Amino acid sequence: MPRPQLTVCRHDRGKQVLITLAGEIDLESAPLVRTALARFLSDGIRTIDIDLTPVTFCDCTGLNVFLHAAQRTTEAGGTLRLHHPPPTLELILDLTGSGFLLLDAPLGQPSPPLGDVPAPTARIPRRRAVPLASVLSGDAR
Repeated sequence: MPRPQLTVCRHDRGKQVLITLAGEIDLESAPLVRTALARFLSDGIRTIDIDLTPVTFCDCTGLNVFLHAAQRTTEAGGTLRLHHPPPTLELILDLTGSGFLLLDAPLGQPSPPLGDVPAPTARIPRRRAVPLASVLSGDAR
């Protein structure tokens, strides 16, 4: 059975962009997402909103792409935010405690409506932050 393809739709608004991804984000399709996000930065885009409503699946490969792109966007003086992540990505964000880096609203609360630019909201992590060194040494409590 052929795998669903991933599509990327871009809607520019000056130095802002709304991207709608549709399909599955995994090891096979992640390079397309990575390339598209890098292109937005090279085009001078500094506010990136990603609508994931039509995404049916996103694994940790997709999360890695989004985290890397968010870091690069922040370094360039911009912001990258995910909206309406699929359940698989919500679970990964919850397990890793990284939702506060990519989402405007905590998981379990509705994401802001997609419009010109979502208004900033308080970012409250759902889990207690544990330093990576503690996790790696097995001393996380």
